Amino acid sequence: MEPITEADFVIVGSGIAGLRAALALGPEPRTVVLTKEAVSESATHYAQGGIAVALGEDDTVALHEQDTLAAGDGLCSPQAVRTLVEEGPAAIEELLAWGADFDRAEAGLARTREAAHSRSRILHAHGDSTGREIAATLARRAWALPRLRFLPHGRATRLLLRDERVAGIEFEQAGGPGAAPGLRRLGARAVLLATGGLGQLYADTTNPSVATGDGPALAYQAGAELADMEFVQFHPTALALAGAPRFLLSEALRGEGAVLRNPAGERFMARYHAAAELAPRDVVARALEAERRAAGAGAVCSLDASGLGAAYLERRFPRIAATLAQYGLDLTRDRIPVRPAAHYAMGGIASSLDGRSSLAGLYAAGECACTGVHGANRLASNSLLEGLVFGARAGRAMAGEAAVAGLGGLEAQNGRGEDEAGDLAALQATLSACAGVVRNADDMRRGLEVVGAMGPGLAATAGAAILRAALARRESRGAHWRSDFPDHDPALAGQHSLQRRGQPVRFAPLP
Repeated sequence: MEPITEADFVIVGSGIAGLRAALALGPEPRTVVLTKEAVSESATHYAQGGIAVALGEDDTVALHEQDTLAAGDGLCSPQAVRTLVEEGPAAIEELLAWGADFDRAEAGLARTREAAHSRSRILHAHGDSTGREIAATLARRAWALPRLRFLPHGRATRLLLRDERVAGIEFEQAGGPGAAPGLRRLGARAVLLATGGLGQLYADTTNPSVATGDGPALAYQAGAELADMEFVQFHPTALALAGAPRFLLSEALRGEGAVLRNPAGERFMARYHAAAELAPRDVVARALEAERRAAGAGAVCSLDASGLGAAYLERRFPRIAATLAQYGLDLTRDRIPVRPAAHYAMGGIASSLDGRSSLAGLYAAGECACTGVHGANRLASNSLLEGLVFGARAGRAMAGEAAVAGLGGLEAQNGRGEDEAGDLAALQATLSACAGVVRNADDMRRGLEVVGAMGPGLAATAGAAILRAALARRESRGAHWRSDFPDHDPALAGQHSLQRRGQPVRFAPLP
C-alpha cells in the first residue's frame, strides 16, 4: 500500500472526540485518522462511570448547567457550558439511533448519580463499560466511511505550517501491515488534535499509556495558545496496590453508596464537605491525601462497597469486580486500597466552541482542548459528553476549510518533539512531587528547572506548561491547590491562564 502524502483532513487521535469529528466531516473528504497505538487505545475505551446528560423527567438542562458551573469553581465559560448541556440530549439520541446499547430500567434508560450532581443523570452501558460501548458505536460508523483511512502506530512529532497556518503534520510510523517504518509528512486542509489527556506525565495515573500531553505540546511548539494547564484533576479513587496499575474505581461506586474509610477504618468525608462521599473530586482527593498523611508513612485509605450487596455489585460493576479479582481483591467484601491519581486535564489548547485554535488550520477537541467548559474542576461524567458535542462541532467547522496545495512549501518552525523514553520516569517523578494534589512555589520552581533541562520533547513541553501556569496562578481554585496561597483570589475569577511560546503566562478571559 502506497504511503499517504496528503489528505483533506487529518485527525490525530481515535477517541470519542476524534471519531465524532470524523463522522461530522462525512463521506466525501479524504480523512486520515492518525493514532499513536492501536485504534481502540484511548481514554474513551477505558471510561467506566458513564455520560452525563439531562434526559430524566426530574432533570433539566438548566440544572445540569448549574451543577457544571458550581463544580468549575468560578472559572467555567458560561457559553461553553450552555452549549454542552443544551446540545447533549440530541447527541445522546443520535448515539441511540446509531445502536449504542445503554443500560435500561423499567422506566427507560437507567440513570445513576455521581459526585456534585443534583440529579441522577449518568447513563451507563454494560454496567461499567460506557466508554467502550460509545467508542465501538462510533468506530463502526467511521469504518464505513468510504474515504476515511486509519493509520495506527503513527506518533505525531510536529505540526507543519505554510504561510502561518497549519497545513499538515509530521509523524513517525512504527511500521506494521501495509506501513513501512519511518518519518512521514502528510499535507491537509486542516488538522484536528484530539489526542486526549496528559495523565502519564505523573507517576500515578488512571490514563492509558498514550496520554502524554502530545496535543498541547504539538500546538505550543507550533505557536498556538494554551489555556488553564495548571488544572489537572486527580481522581480520588484509583487502586493503590503494589504491583498493580492505578486502575480507576469509578465514582459511580460512591454514587451508589460505597463509602471511604481512613487508615483507622473510619468514615471521614463528612468532616470535609456536607456532601461527604459525593463532594467534588478536588475536595475528596485532598481529603484522602490529608487522612493518609496524618496516619503516617505507608498508610492507605480505602473504598468500602460491601454494604451494596454482592449480586448488585457484580451486575452493576462487572469490569471493576473482575479486575480487582485478578489482584486477589473482592469488591463485594474487601476494603479496596485507594489513593488519588492524575485523571483529567481541564486545560489544553485554547479553542473556540467550534474547535478553532489560535493558529489558522489547527483545530482541537476533547480533553486536549480548552473551551472553558470544565472551569477549574470537571463535573463527573461530563467528559464523554464534551467529546460528542465539541467533536461534532469541530468536524462541521473543519469541513468549511478551503483546499490547499500539497506538500510543497510546508515547513516546521519548531523543533521536532521527540521524547526519550528514559526521561519519562524522571518527568513523572518531578511533576508528582512538584505539581500534585497540593502545590507550593518552592516545589514548582524547582520542578520547572528540572523539566526545563529535559529538552524539547513533547512530554517535557507539556509538563513545563503545567508548572508555568501553576506557578503563575497565586491562589487555590478547583483542582489547583496551593498551600502557600490557600484561598481564592477574587481578581482571578473568570481569568484563564494563557501561554504562548516565548511569552510569559498572562491571565484573561478566553478569546
